[in-house]
Amino acid sequence: MLNSDLYDVVVVGGGPSGATAASDLARQGKRVMLLDKAGRIKPCGGAIPPIAIEEFAIPDELLVAKVNCARMVSPKGVTVDMPITGGFVGMVDREHFDEWLRARAAMLGATRVTGSYDSISRDSAGYVVVHYSSEGEADQKKPHTVRTRLVIGADGASSKVARQEIDASADVNYVYAYHEIVESPSPETGFDPKRCDVYYQGPVSPDFYGWVFPHGNTTSVGMGTAHKGFSIRNATAGLREAAGLKEAKTLRREGAPLPMKPLKRWDNGRDIVLAGDAAGVVAPASGEGIYYAMLGGRLAADAALQFLATNKASALASARKRFMKAHGRVFWILGIMQTFWYSSDKRRERFVSICRDKDVQDLTWQAYMHKKLVKAKPMAHIRIFFKDLAHLFGLARV
Repeated sequence: MLNSDLYDVVVVGGGPSGATAASDLARQGKRVMLLDKAGRIKPCGGAIPPIAIEEFAIPDELLVAKVNCARMVSPKGVTVDMPITGGFVGMVDREHFDEWLRARAAMLGATRVTGSYDSISRDSAGYVVVHYSSEGEADQKKPHTVRTRLVIGADGASSKVARQEIDASADVNYVYAYHEIVESPSPETGFDPKRCDVYYQGPVSPDFYGWVFPHGNTTSVGMGTAHKGFSIRNATAGLREAAGLKEAKTLRREGAPLPMKPLKRWDNGRDIVLAGDAAGVVAPASGEGIYYAMLGGRLAADAALQFLATNKASALASARKRFMKAHGRVFWILGIMQTFWYSSDKRRERFVSICRDKDVQDLTWQAYMHKKLVKAKPMAHIRIFFKDLAHLFGLARV
């Protein structure tokens, strides 16, 4: 091969994480290839906070809805509205959102390739050789190889790159997410196109939650669970009926695993670094992943730039270090919340009751919108602490 056939970075996976990494690298003049499967759409509620819109320059036309309220639904059917004051949550449809991100990467200079990642090897010069397949005539797969100095594995929760190259990838807990995209009913039917509904009910999910998220002309109805054998189709059918969407036309169905904890290691100490779901950066309790995936892609790109400039593999570890420094504490807290509050309908009932509290609402939305713990209101934190204790010991009224 000639040097012109050598890429600086090959990004495996073209979701929000991989596409962001490819864009950032191409913007810096690096020769980057973005490898992604055809027709891949991840099941996702599609919520992105204002900080994601700002940091990653998401145009307004990609927002299919702007949500100004979340409604929490308890096991007993009690509803608690959590209005958003002074802002909104943007909603995107991943079918169009992800493709726009990939197209932006290509516009900035990344080489887009449609194909399926197979494996990695190294040549005699020490470069990474990426083996992948493309679809040929009569569905015959055609093998291809490409050389690169570095690979960013952004190929999802079941990342083949991670399984082949990162030992820590075996230690991951998953929630399986499933949703159905349906046609949105008319607002005259009582459907609110600016409100997200979240169902904390055992029949919907024994250990996570169900959602009804508006996407303008369509709506995402789904749930997640880590319980094997739990019927996700039946649970979603029940959720649709409870939400008044039983007769809504189904446009597509999608399912995929979601990792619930960041991997202990994101690089192989040589020439591979992970990003997005492959690195485990989906928030526990909420299942939020788009912002964290895009940030992970950006941090992986930054680490790649350091690696390319210094040829020091130690630079690759900076992606995880920077992410955990900024968000590790939040993930830890959310993990505790999920383990405790989602463990039974009795606790879920109390959890929804807590959401009625204005201090909880204000601090929750501020933390979500800006992606950091709010330190400016110490008295509010103290009040919430004692209210939580009251709920934990059954002293508060539900």
